[in-house]
Amino acid sequence: MEDLIARLADPATIIAVVGATDAPGKFGGRIYRDLKAKGFRVFAVNPGRDAVDGDRCYGSLAALPEAPTIVDIVVPPAAALGVLNECAALGLERVWLQPGSESAEVLALAAAHGLAFVAGDCIMVRARPLPSVRHA
Repeated sequence: MEDLIARLADPATIIAVVGATDAPGKFGGRIYRDLKAKGFRVFAVNPGRDAVDGDRCYGSLAALPEAPTIVDIVVPPAAALGVLNECAALGLERVWLQPGSESAEVLALAAAHGLAFVAGDCIMVRARPLPSVRHA
C-alpha cells in the first residue's frame, strides 16, 4: 500500500482509470477528471465509450499506448475480477480498488496474482495536486 501512495507524489506516475465515464454523478468520471486536474497523466479505460472528458477512451488495458503505473479500478466486483486477470497477464502490478469494486473474491484474486493493491480507500483523497500543477 505504501508503494502506491508514494507513487502518487511522483510526476511520472501514469494512472489508468478502468470504468471512466462522462455519465454525471458516476465515480469513474469524477475520479478521472479529479486526477487529470491534479496533473496526473491519466488514461480512460471503458469498452463502452470512445471518449471521456474529451479524451480518447480505450477498450482495455491492453489497448493503452503505454503501461500505467497504477490501474485504478472503478467497476463492480464481478467486472473487477476480469480487470485483475488482465493486469496479471500484462504484468501491471499496482492496482487501486476503489470502494465498491472490492469483494472477498476480488481481494483474494489480487493477492493470488501477487499484485500490490490498495482497497477501501479513495484515490481522490490520497492523491494531491502534483507540484507542477498551478492552481488559482
